[in-house]
Amino acid sequence: MPLTKTDAMLHYNLGVFGEAGYAVPNWSNDVGSLSPTILELVDLTGQNLFLMMHHEDVDLRLPPSINTCKRVHKLYLRLASILAGRSIPPGQNNMETKHVRPGGEIFRVYPVPYFKVRNRFMKQWAGWILMLLAEAMQHTENRKEVEISTSFAGEIGQYMTRVYRNMAIELFRKVKEEAEKDGFVLTEADFTAYNPAEFFTSTEMVDTVPRLDRVFTEDRLELLREGIPVTELPDLKPWPTNLTNFYELTREDATLGISPTTVREAGAVTEAPIIPPPPGP
Repeated sequence: MPLTKTDAMLHYNLGVFGEAGYAVPNWSNDVGSLSPTILELVDLTGQNLFLMMHHEDVDLRLPPSINTCKRVHKLYLRLASILAGRSIPPGQNNMETKHVRPGGEIFRVYPVPYFKVRNRFMKQWAGWILMLLAEAMQHTENRKEVEISTSFAGEIGQYMTRVYRNMAIELFRKVKEEAEKDGFVLTEADFTAYNPAEFFTSTEMVDTVPRLDRVFTEDRLELLREGIPVTELPDLKPWPTNLTNFYELTREDATLGISPTTVREAGAVTEAPIIPPPPGP
């Protein structure tokens, strides 16, 4: 059973999918859950991200089509309804069982194009959603058998909220103050009026033809579409050009294996890191 040694999103480096830069969320050593809600949330989000990231928009540097924007909109509303509808505030009694216990399940992941995605909006959104999935898979509340808390809902929901606000502000020209209001949602009139060519630069509206040999058929994606239990995956590592590898090769300091004694001998005058002062009012 693979146990990851990093919290970075993982490179699904298997065959053509590895070459195409596919990724999966990082479950760390938390392979499953007792929480039906978290299991459902991870599976539902993973499936939606999988379908969204196999749309033609992913291969184009142009602003996403209205189809993709509507899919993001619906996913945001769907996740919001689950998190808001099922979360329990601290002062409310949690539902508890007396004689039964859930058996628990192993998380499934749905590998998606990420590291070589050409569309900057969709790559950013996918990054936030992969972080959402990793946070949910590693969250302490996977031990809870029935409920999720409002704290969990806030921690997990913030990623999808960031995706939605980014889309509203940068693609639909909503002002930040409006997009950050509680209950904000795009309207049908907003979608009908969608026309990024009005305010994007001419450079952003022109692209070259992407490579076409990585447009996989439904049959080729069948195994990935079914979801892969994390316990059945081989050892996966971060993307080859991650920062850890770079710093290990080019820098030496106390955070990369140099002992405090060596630092002192080199002339360091402090025994511990100095915390920066807080910002002013």
